[in-house]
Amino acid sequence: MGISVRDLVKIYGQSTVIKGISFDVADGEFVTLLGPSGCGKTTTLRGIAGLDTIDGGEIRINDQVVSNASSGVFVPPHERNLGMVFQSYAVWPHLTVAQNVAFPLTVRGVRDTAEAVQWALDIVGMNHLAARRPSELSGGQQQRVALARAIVGKPQVLLFDEPLSNLDARLRDRTRAEISRIQRELRVPAIYVTHDQTEALSMSDRIIVMNAGLTMQDGTPAQIYHEPVNRFVADFIGNANFLNVQRHGTTWTLPDGTPLLVNAEAKQLDKEPVVALLRPEAIQLDAREPGQAITGLNRLTGTVVSSIFLGQHIEHLIRVAGTELRAFSRELLEAGDTITLSFHANDCRVLIDDTN
Repeated sequence: MGISVRDLVKIYGQSTVIKGISFDVADGEFVTLLGPSGCGKTTTLRGIAGLDTIDGGEIRINDQVVSNASSGVFVPPHERNLGMVFQSYAVWPHLTVAQNVAFPLTVRGVRDTAEAVQWALDIVGMNHLAARRPSELSGGQQQRVALARAIVGKPQVLLFDEPLSNLDARLRDRTRAEISRIQRELRVPAIYVTHDQTEALSMSDRIIVMNAGLTMQDGTPAQIYHEPVNRFVADFIGNANFLNVQRHGTTWTLPDGTPLLVNAEAKQLDKEPVVALLRPEAIQLDAREPGQAITGLNRLTGTVVSSIFLGQHIEHLIRVAGTELRAFSRELLEAGDTITLSFHANDCRVLIDDTN
């Protein structure tokens, strides 16, 4: 049951925009396709929805083949029993809220839509606005109408194509929580497309990071953040410092020879170009001189380049051993201050440098 995508290929003209990706979404699971513009995430979603045909592979929804490039099977979108929420609200301006929500049922020939519409509007908290027209609603309310319309037919699958990108930051936070709540209540598989890492990390059971039509990594939010498989994933998720490192037998150094304790997996060490990832929040700052060495702890001396007040913390740029690192603290430092940075070896992770 759920959604199954196997060896999906999509070609536009001379360009292959999806290059044989595969993944599954289990019943009740919330999976996010995350990546930069042009990586193929929306194209993948449109293939699942049946809005585009596919040029290779197979898509199944609840064990039913809905697209197969080899056999020519193609189930049209309205027969796939799915609900989809788009980036644009796509609500009919001449219809009331209730009429907009009822529209998918009306086109299927359902005569008595009142009970289903009331249920959907209850889910999104919009029943008291059922008689209003879209021009009388805020952007967030219009998006909730679009969400109610997507769920009114009790679909087997929910698809979201960057549904929050037109909302302001505070409204995005509230709507994000609402989408998560509704999906959990309905217990249907959901695929959510975004380039916003906060949305992906906060909403998802799993995240599939995509780039150039390929899957870079498929894992839980914690795995994607703390155990990225390469520099692209690490750089796309969260704040990141990258250190050029050199291996000398079993030891590692920065380019100037400064010793460095790192977390390195043997499979990455010999053939691939590598780089060390260090998250800013893993760095502790201490204005005192370096003290006694602690096992597994790096202690480096640096010079403050700049400090920026960001409300919840202060972001510092610190020059260390010929490179500049970002670090967070609550203490305002002055440019030119000498500072000691400490971080554990486990927080300095050696990755494949796929940018080389």
